[in-house]
Amino acid sequence: MIKKNEEINFKDKKVREKFWHSSAHILAHAIKKLFPDAKNTIGPAVENGFYYDFDDLHITPDDFFRIETEMKKIIQADYPFVKKEITMAEAKKLFKDNPYKIELAKEFKEKGEKLTIYKDGDFYDLCRGPHMPSTGYIKAIKLTKIAGAYWKGDQKNKQLTRVYGISFPSEKELKDYLKMREEAEKRDHKKIGKKLRIFSMHEESPGMPFLLENGMIIWNELLKFWREEHKKEGYQEIKTPIVLKKELWVKSGHWKNFRENMYTLKIDEQEYALKPMNCPGCMLVYKEQVHSYRDFPLKVGEIGHVYRHELSGTLSGLFRVRSFHQDDAHIFMTEDQITEEVLSVLKLAERIYKTFGLGFHIELSTRPEKSIGTDEMWEKATQGLVKALEKAGKKYVINEGDGAFYGPKIDLHVKDCLGRSWQCATIQLDMSLPERFDLTYEGKDGQKHRPVMIHRVIYGSLERFLGILIEHFAGKFPLWLSPVQVKILTVADRFNKYAETIKNKLEEHNIRVQLDTRTESISKKVRDAQLEQYNLILIIGEKEQKNKTLAVRSREGKLKFGVKLDTFLKKVKENINKKEFKIEF
Repeated sequence: MIKKNEEINFKDKKVREKFWHSSAHILAHAIKKLFPDAKNTIGPAVENGFYYDFDDLHITPDDFFRIETEMKKIIQADYPFVKKEITMAEAKKLFKDNPYKIELAKEFKEKGEKLTIYKDGDFYDLCRGPHMPSTGYIKAIKLTKIAGAYWKGDQKNKQLTRVYGISFPSEKELKDYLKMREEAEKRDHKKIGKKLRIFSMHEESPGMPFLLENGMIIWNELLKFWREEHKKEGYQEIKTPIVLKKELWVKSGHWKNFRENMYTLKIDEQEYALKPMNCPGCMLVYKEQVHSYRDFPLKVGEIGHVYRHELSGTLSGLFRVRSFHQDDAHIFMTEDQITEEVLSVLKLAERIYKTFGLGFHIELSTRPEKSIGTDEMWEKATQGLVKALEKAGKKYVINEGDGAFYGPKIDLHVKDCLGRSWQCATIQLDMSLPERFDLTYEGKDGQKHRPVMIHRVIYGSLERFLGILIEHFAGKFPLWLSPVQVKILTVADRFNKYAETIKNKLEEHNIRVQLDTRTESISKKVRDAQLEQYNLILIIGEKEQKNKTLAVRSREGKLKFGVKLDTFLKKVKENINKKEFKIEF
């Protein structure tokens, strides 16, 4: 057990979740004390903090100080979180005034789960847990915002009041977070994405992004880069259907272990599901041919469109969505190839992240409670990953019980320019699905053997990675990623013809360019172009037309006169090919 004066390992995902879930209970306790008629429903930990949903609660941010004051009293009281198992009859009695808790209790019982409550002070809540030992472990806490949310994310249900918060083991960590959040607000990908016409979200399809014209340019550049890098590594690309029969998901284990996150539908009286993962489709492709050890390692990639039902309260721009694309790949190999292939994926991920100026740290996640496969399979798979990390000389943190249900995994958490960590790449070693799908290969001995398989992504979710890049670069993308790479501005109409010639020449070399011939002052045109984050601005006036040159202004405001078009083209193409961050003349 962690002692209060000991440093809490807040980098551990499970510790953070427990910490923030405990904080959500403290929030519910305070709300019930101040607003007795409010009905608390659910209060999970989320990616950055926690929230709790309430019915019959009518508050504004002006009430936050009062609620936070009450929360601090509960923390100072250091109430222990006491767990108690109860019967359905007791649940109905304890929560007789709260239909939401009764509904949850019935659902838990139908799933065969035990009913438990957690009590701190005079407050108790129906909850699976886990929690910190007591309220006193929460040293710094702050409420951040209020939002509306439908019960269970269904618009047919009543709208509830959702209160968000954040907490930390120390006041310093809270202050650092609030300072970082202030900077992050300036880089909010939702605001920048809308302003720069990258993506939009619509109520008609919650959690499912619409990519706009500029977003598609960046998207295609990311995919082009991905394909180039994977071709170098010998990957072949496939595409599998989005809708597949229930029987496939039963066979893969997803129906049992992931059913609550899947969207299902009926076609010709048969049950189907939108794929939440790409792997089962790839298994079917593998089985189309007879394979030999000579084919290994066999690397099969797919930019797969997947769907997962996420709670409405967890949805956040491109960071948490219900419809997204994974840059999946499955590598089939023999057991003695595990170490080298994991190392190969690590090197590929490192190379790709470096191109965007992203560092990363590594976490190794082991067998979870819900899993498939034998103990022997899990031990072999886990040791295979450990050996690869040790051989690579990489430091890593172990996340006990946080692996995928079909195998242990290595997660790469990238670090952006604000020092924030984002889980992107994952390398999952799987000896179970090849068994379930009866995948085989012919060995050197002429006998059939079972291959080992790696599931891996680099970008992770392409939508999420795009959101990370928007905030990492604050919309100021490097030249190769910019939707419009060059903006040409004319000082007066008489220079339009020369400007058109320049535009055509750049387009011949696949440079993305726009021409601004508005009858505005040149200072206004420059200011507008800078606000729209164009990398390079070409100003065409009397001197440029006469000398057949360009006046080149960089996004940083540096201005160079007398640049020859050939010199400009050479520099721009070199910068794009090398994917450099800055360009100077």
